[in-house]
Amino acid sequence: MAKGGYVGKILYVNLTDKTTEEIPTADYEQWGGGHGIGQALFWDRVADKTIDGYDPDNLVTFMTSPMCGTGAPSATGRTEIQGIGIQQYPIGWYTRSNFGGRWSAMLKYAGFDGVAVQGQSETPVWINIINGKVTIEDATDLWGLDTHETQEEIWKLVTGNVDVRDWWDASSVRDGGRTTAKPAVVCIGPAGEQGNRNACVLHDSGNSGGQGGFGGILGVKGLKAISVIGTGSVPVADPAALMDIRMELKETHGYNVDDPKVEAPVPGVPMFGINTNQPGYGHLLWGPNAPARPQGCMGCFKNCRANFSSGLANGDICVEGLFWAASGDLNDQMAAITLLDRLGINAYDLINGHGYLHSLYKMGILGPGKQIHSELPWEEYATYGFIDKLLHAIAEGTDIGADLKDGVTRAAVKWGRYEEDIASGLLNRPQWGYQEHYDPRLEVEWSYGSLFGDRDINEHGVNWWVHWMPLVTAATGVAPHFSAERLTELLAEATGVGDPDGWDYSPEGIYADPKLKAVAWHRHYSRFWIQSMLFCDWAWPMLASVNTEDNKGATPDFEVRIYKAVVGEDLSYEDSLEMGRKIWNLGRAIWTLQGRHRDLEVFSGYVYDVPTSAPYHLPAKENGEWTFSICMNRSLDREKFEDTKTRFYKLEGWDPATGWPTRAGLSELGLDHVADELDKNGKLGA
Repeated sequence: MAKGGYVGKILYVNLTDKTTEEIPTADYEQWGGGHGIGQALFWDRVADKTIDGYDPDNLVTFMTSPMCGTGAPSATGRTEIQGIGIQQYPIGWYTRSNFGGRWSAMLKYAGFDGVAVQGQSETPVWINIINGKVTIEDATDLWGLDTHETQEEIWKLVTGNVDVRDWWDASSVRDGGRTTAKPAVVCIGPAGEQGNRNACVLHDSGNSGGQGGFGGILGVKGLKAISVIGTGSVPVADPAALMDIRMELKETHGYNVDDPKVEAPVPGVPMFGINTNQPGYGHLLWGPNAPARPQGCMGCFKNCRANFSSGLANGDICVEGLFWAASGDLNDQMAAITLLDRLGINAYDLINGHGYLHSLYKMGILGPGKQIHSELPWEEYATYGFIDKLLHAIAEGTDIGADLKDGVTRAAVKWGRYEEDIASGLLNRPQWGYQEHYDPRLEVEWSYGSLFGDRDINEHGVNWWVHWMPLVTAATGVAPHFSAERLTELLAEATGVGDPDGWDYSPEGIYADPKLKAVAWHRHYSRFWIQSMLFCDWAWPMLASVNTEDNKGATPDFEVRIYKAVVGEDLSYEDSLEMGRKIWNLGRAIWTLQGRHRDLEVFSGYVYDVPTSAPYHLPAKENGEWTFSICMNRSLDREKFEDTKTRFYKLEGWDPATGWPTRAGLSELGLDHVADELDKNGKLGA
């Protein structure tokens, strides 16, 4: 069986001297793909890991995986972006983002497994990749265009000025013939051109890499876009096996439109009714007032997104779908989402950030002539006219946008509000300046993972079941799909953690050793399967199912079967987790060189001092019995968390006094050269 999944080359582009290089993928295949390869490239090619994200030497990688372009279910079309970030606070850690669509598959069809960009161009440029041929083009005429305009203009440039809806002569791409296919383009908007810390990159409509500020990094580098189109193919070791697995997965664990056991429409609950077998999350905009059809990333069997009849907010979901719900008008909300996309602004920096600003306005702190001066019409807060002005101010750096272009957190620091507002929870950003996603006092594999890492982890595999399933069923009056006891048994078995207490969210359970093993599993699984193999976190891991008699999900069996079908090599589930641990530890070494220390890994004050006040359903042991607890009046205990941190460091092989990797731990993972680098810099754990 031939090895498959890779096309053999990684494109390296130096924007300073406009040179390119082809790096053999085989030199980095040991790291799997995606995050693993991108991080290893960064380690090798960035000598000084302490540079700022705006530094020209910052290496930004756009990596695919062996799965991309193959038809691997919910793993065919995703792209991992990495580099030193500019969004986090107080330090811009080496970080990652991720987007879906078709860009990664098209890149592989064009002959490359990834693109690595370094340097800085004196004038705006874009990278044009056509079937292995690479040119660095002048982007002067593209500078100033929004993300939609940029893509449409590049489509015209590549296709010979053909209207985007028409056929075009594809002789430049293949041997004769016509096609309607357009290049896959990832680009920045006006916010990125200004170097904004909250600027994202966007591909097609709604596929964005938001966290980390990569739009602003590319803007400072002078890189407007990367366009790819190709007609090649991706070798698959056993195509027949892959298709059989895909069909089996769909039939066994997919959405059954004729008998929808999970996502059956519930009257008055618009978040139901779309093709995802995780409970409780359909497209947040989809409803009777927004006619739509399903839309998904290339190769996905779920199609969790939507294209709307209005043409607004196409492909946007989850955080983007919630953006500007304050308007109370769905059409205005969708128009605001579309503007956010076109300007290239990260939705998650503003999803509750604009509410924080409005709170400051109502407190008499922000507004015309106030302590924080702004001429925007804050009295019109709930209108589209206001959000239009606010978003343009951020993208252009005018009015209050001159501060907000550095992100809401850094703006709060500039205004002298940060310490007070993270202590009270008015600014609910628990770690590294990122907006709270799920309650950090309760759903701790999410918050611990985010704090011990570089960003809000944004991984939903466990979250679907422990949070959304009991929450949505409680809200709708539908009985939970499983009892709390049965659910924790399923999670323990599917993950390999083995102990159901790993999913105990009681006041005692969140500090216990089984919870720490669950946190470690979460980090290792995600680093390999989600971020390196690029399985979508809205689909994987599939830890439970309502479609099977024993309620078991696709994990862990299907992941390794898909890997073997594509790559052609046996990989045990346990070995995949060990690879994830290796990738996770190389990242830890980079953060250590950047200045990470145990003393920095603490949550914002409100996490410890402000108890929860709203119901939040999670499985927990109460008086020895499993139940779905509403977790009221809960906060983290500082002393208990510090002890928990010590035990987690020991579990991961890090020095408990500093949080730094140790030589023994790194050597066990085959990372002796990393230990040598840490030792040379005086940052090797004892």
